[in-house]
Amino acid sequence: MKDIKKILAGAMALTITAGLSACGSDGGNSAETTTAAAAETTTAVTVEKNTETLAAEEEDALETALSQLQDVELANKEIKWLAHYDINPGGNGASKKVELELFERKYGGSIKWYETVYENRFNDLSTYMLGGEGIDFFPSEAGNFPKAIISGMFQPVDEYIDMDSDIWQNTAEAMKIYNFGNKHYTFVTNVRANYYVYYNKETIEANGLDDPWELYKAGEWNWDTFKAMLQEFVDEENEQYGLDNWFNELALLYSAGIPVVQSVDGQIQCNLNDPVMEKAMNFQYDLYNSGLVAPAEVFQYKIHPEMMADGRQLFWIGGFWEAEGDPEVWAHGISPENLGFVPTPSPADSDPYQAAAVEGYVLCKGASNPEGVARFAECTIVAVNDPNSIAISERKIMDDSKWPQELIDKTNEINALAKQYPIVDLVSGCSADVESLTTASAESAVRAPFHGTDWPSTRETYADAVNGLVEEINAELQAALAEG
Repeated sequence: MKDIKKILAGAMALTITAGLSACGSDGGNSAETTTAAAAETTTAVTVEKNTETLAAEEEDALETALSQLQDVELANKEIKWLAHYDINPGGNGASKKVELELFERKYGGSIKWYETVYENRFNDLSTYMLGGEGIDFFPSEAGNFPKAIISGMFQPVDEYIDMDSDIWQNTAEAMKIYNFGNKHYTFVTNVRANYYVYYNKETIEANGLDDPWELYKAGEWNWDTFKAMLQEFVDEENEQYGLDNWFNELALLYSAGIPVVQSVDGQIQCNLNDPVMEKAMNFQYDLYNSGLVAPAEVFQYKIHPEMMADGRQLFWIGGFWEAEGDPEVWAHGISPENLGFVPTPSPADSDPYQAAAVEGYVLCKGASNPEGVARFAECTIVAVNDPNSIAISERKIMDDSKWPQELIDKTNEINALAKQYPIVDLVSGCSADVESLTTASAESAVRAPFHGTDWPSTRETYADAVNGLVEEINAELQAALAEG
């Protein structure tokens, strides 16, 4: 077995290099952790360019949504939000989100934004906490836990909500993902798919391929058909390339139904030795050996989403944010009428598991207004689930992102799939060491097979070391929970 300290040092160096490359205009293809994590948490950053004036029927719909909220008076109407993005509308003519409209109208509430950058968010939160600023809430993300419980940054939310109420039934099941010591540590407001498989309808038609959405609706969209379509398309001599982007490895891993690290009965569990993990890793190794992974060296280890628009790439696995906002800024360059997307395929013999983005908010330790955050969280749940509120939000997307109704319907169906079969990985919430060894770079454990290293030798290199680190984290977590 290799010297794990050397491996860890190398992985950390690659992570730092990748993070620096992300600061430029081109990002590298060496599994750029910072950009991937940042993108995963920008669920509230939809670019909206409508005015804030609602149509008369939308005003009526808003009243219906307001009636679902608790009739309480907030003693403190301001809640303090620390994040790398603002919940309030920006200065570019952006429209107000429905949940903020509800919060203002029902409770007279307002949100004060404390700006940070993604890489410094925990450091800034710690500084504010030490200064007694009373920051109230922070974005929900898989990287919060368990480390933020161990460090004492977040507190349970149970005291401020009624889990048996109608509002919380929408997300009660998902809140179990962040249940530690029989306490919930996140106001979960929604669950949606974290990744789509994007494609250009023109490319599909030009190559005589079946539309992936039709395959999905027929129950025939799986790893086998995904691979077969790539095999038929890839022809590097004619500049038709395989899978690109930073998200392929993790999206395909989670589609098998397993994360690297998960919470089981309040304990952190590492899955590197699980047979399902082996199946997923072997599939990715097979994609590499079949020539279906874009040769990173040809493109100077930079991603090229624009190849989707000009027919040089068949599939692009990426986040839902990649096609929200003004189509002129979509990196992949596919026009709205030609944009296609479909769920990440799973093995033919398994349920259609999806990498899930669990949206919501965490309550900071020492929060000055936890009641206000709880009420805003409920406003968000109503905005997400109330049909009238949904109609307003969908109208905004259709206006802002130029989506036809077909794409709205597909999004809803994919998100429903993620709610039914969600996979959330807590690996980034364990420690920098665990993340570096498992997911941070192309050489890390669960990314290596996609880049040409077989799984048995990879597992032998990493599994014992990672399991040992997870055992130490579990001990720290149980101690922190015991202290309250």
